[in-house]
Amino acid sequence: MTDTALETSGLGKRYGRGWALQDCSLRLPAGRIAGLVGPNGAGKSTLLHLAVGLLRPDAGRVRVFGADPHANTDVLPDVGFVAQDTPLYRDFSATDLIALGGRLNRRWDAAFARDPVAGLDIPPDKPVGALSGGQRAQVALALAMAKRPRLLLLDEPVAALDPLARRSFMQALMGMVGESGTTVLLSSHLVADLERVCDHLVVLQRSHVRLAGPVDDLLDGHRTLVGPRTGPDGVPGVAEVIAASHTDRQSTLLVRTDDDGRLGRDWTQHDVSLEDIVLGYLQAGDSRTRTASDVTA
Repeated sequence: MTDTALETSGLGKRYGRGWALQDCSLRLPAGRIAGLVGPNGAGKSTLLHLAVGLLRPDAGRVRVFGADPHANTDVLPDVGFVAQDTPLYRDFSATDLIALGGRLNRRWDAAFARDPVAGLDIPPDKPVGALSGGQRAQVALALAMAKRPRLLLLDEPVAALDPLARRSFMQALMGMVGESGTTVLLSSHLVADLERVCDHLVVLQRSHVRLAGPVDDLLDGHRTLVGPRTGPDGVPGVAEVIAASHTDRQSTLLVRTDDDGRLGRDWTQHDVSLEDIVLGYLQAGDSRTRTASDVTA
């Protein structure tokens, strides 16, 4: 069994003359919960649709557990997916959909689907088209998780949920991963939620991978520096300045440290949060675009 759940190499998808995703290379180790972040239009949904086999790439390749996912009946039973608009048969009730899932999937845990539906007081026999947006999203999430997939792809799954339902979903997600070792790729704008559950991060900006790797490594390898007003060149211990702001006398830099990590005595360093890193790379990406090399766990 491969230790890599999802791997892309030079992956690209074009719509007309524009690239929705370009030169995307990353590796997601099995058993990780990965956050996928980026502004609207960065290519997050396109990457997920390529990974689940709904789209064919125009460049490069994508592999799920070592195989091409497109129309692959050996791979797709191991992949769960919730699209951004949570498509469901609107005339079916939650009970109907759970029964249908049992007929269509090799592995199916009906109780695992029923529990969150009952716990959130979602009417089990009411057509899902008559449910609220948040309730429909919760039903879709329960169905995807009941499939017990080896790889679970979620495109903005909690956007329509209230804070309590969002917390309940995150707890259920963590429980499932802990029990089954499912790999998760979770697209979201809610970085605070990702910081609580994710141990891997992928940042997309302008259709390119800007950063990818284990969260602990990224946090250890970045710092905020505060020191004398200066340009970004020549700061000891700094491999790259990601973002910078200045006053008349002081500079504040988000940096990636080098292997040495010893900074000049004129600089005060501070730990960074995952949100600091994400915002720094996205802000920097507004003025420059690069493909970050893959970070292997």
